[in-house]
Amino acid sequence: MCGIVGYLGPRRAVPVLLDGLAKLEYRGYDSAGIAVVEDGVLQVHKRAGRLAALEENLQGRSFGACTGIGHTRWATHGRPSDGNAHPHTDCTGRFAVVHNGIIENYLGLREWLIEQGHTFRSETDTEVLPHLIEHFYRGDLVQAVRRAVERINGSYAMVVLAAAEPDRLVAVRQDSPLVVGLGEGENFLASDIPALLNYTRRTHILADGEMAVVTAGGVQVWDSRGEPVEKPVFQVKWAAAQAEKNGFDHFMLKEIHEQPRALKDTLSGRLAADGSGVQLPEITLAPEKIKSIRKIFITACGTAYHAGLVGKQVIEKLARIPVEVDIASEFRYRQPLIDQDTLVLVISQSGETADTLAALREAKRLGAEVVAVTNVVDSSIAREADHVLYTWAGPEIAVASTKAYTTQLVAMYLIALHLGALRGTVSPAETRQIVTELKKLGDKAHVILNNCKAIKDFAADCSRCEDVFFIGRGLDHAVALEGSLKLKEISYVHAEAYAAGELKHGTLALIEEGVPVVALTTQQSLFEKTVSNIKEVKAREAKVVAVAMDGLKEVSKVADHVIFIPNTHPILAPVLTVIPLQLLAYHTAVARGCDVDRPRNLAKSVTVE
Repeated sequence: MCGIVGYLGPRRAVPVLLDGLAKLEYRGYDSAGIAVVEDGVLQVHKRAGRLAALEENLQGRSFGACTGIGHTRWATHGRPSDGNAHPHTDCTGRFAVVHNGIIENYLGLREWLIEQGHTFRSETDTEVLPHLIEHFYRGDLVQAVRRAVERINGSYAMVVLAAAEPDRLVAVRQDSPLVVGLGEGENFLASDIPALLNYTRRTHILADGEMAVVTAGGVQVWDSRGEPVEKPVFQVKWAAAQAEKNGFDHFMLKEIHEQPRALKDTLSGRLAADGSGVQLPEITLAPEKIKSIRKIFITACGTAYHAGLVGKQVIEKLARIPVEVDIASEFRYRQPLIDQDTLVLVISQSGETADTLAALREAKRLGAEVVAVTNVVDSSIAREADHVLYTWAGPEIAVASTKAYTTQLVAMYLIALHLGALRGTVSPAETRQIVTELKKLGDKAHVILNNCKAIKDFAADCSRCEDVFFIGRGLDHAVALEGSLKLKEISYVHAEAYAAGELKHGTLALIEEGVPVVALTTQQSLFEKTVSNIKEVKAREAKVVAVAMDGLKEVSKVADHVIFIPNTHPILAPVLTVIPLQLLAYHTAVARGCDVDRPRNLAKSVTVE
């Protein structure tokens, strides 16, 4: 996620803004910028790259301004560049806006504003905001911002600065965090608490739909109906290092808990408002080309490979196209049978994974069209693919991937529905049912995160063992592989995942008294068979924790512990099923005293073969 800072008070604003942005660097970003009002004129300075590039640009300049806003950007709409960096301004240079989130209807707003005579200078969705404010401004910044907000859909935390009203900042929050820092004769704004801790620990945490008008002397807050709100003061008691993690002990745990927001962001703007289907303008394959596809290859590494295994089953079910999934490090060395009627999907969180990039280049050499699923705008894979679907998960700091995986799964569902609709292989009724459930995933993920005591208890058992086994059938088996990977990469406990039906083909020889077994039982059509497999390991005195959909009570009779996830469409179950497994890995690693965020011998982005 991007970083926002704002300041009003007796100090010179620029050093405060730069200090606040430096405290938000841990969030990941690709450009930085500030805006201040000097002698009644709005001045904007921004640079692609690290914060140091912006600081170098500002050297030798003297700023007396005591009001300003700043931003570090994680690119979503538009590549990292000086022009796409925030703050963004209107045609006249009177209004500057910094924004986190996604404006879903920006294309329609942009076209309308151009018809009204506005000129755009960036590729971003954010730039519609200052132009809307310019359009509605009649001498009252608060009213102009309020009218602009009425026209936008999406998620946002925004702060607005106007040359004509330099004594105030106007801030609005919807689905993206925004905090007001309360000082003595000065006040602050930030997207995250670490930016404030050098100056104050007294804060207001804005809620969705709230607007704040911040001056040096005070703060006023209104709700979405325009009614004044009395905000309680939240006193920050975390240490600075912990504040970067929003109070969580580790970045991994923070990122697990960010998944409800990440799921919503990945879906944002990609589901038809009436629930009838998906909208993927990023994938510009002609309908005739899609209908001519005879085979799809999915290639990726590690966690992304496991997302591809789910993608295979989903695409085959909804689009009725044969899909082969290959580890990227093997793909280009086995002379894959690819031609112009083959579509290749490459998946990479960083967009820089060396083996996946090599597989992409081999696929293109052989004549295939390539669709990339990645989290990083303008990464190597994004630049070289024919089409790019960004996951919008936001930066992952922990080495072990969590929210990147679940958003990659969502990307697989979107692609499958898109292909299925154009090929006529998925009915409108089923499409509507899946889209309806997709919209609920974020809230259902939140429910799981609020009910995780049983996971901690089972983690205590796992932490004392040297072997753990994961079993499941169908989509559950694909998720079991990811759960197994998470456990071994951060806790160093040996873990293996098996298709549950394979147990009797040799694996049962490894099951003995007290061995932990994680059994995934979310697929109703395979439920009875998986329960039989649980009975097999229980007969050998294994200790079993099962993950099941609400209502599948039969599993409680055979497992030692059951973690129930909210009901959803069976095809979407992997998104929810993996969350308990991520938490199991995390709590096991903590119990064993492991360095959760930096597991030994591993790197976040593997840029060498």
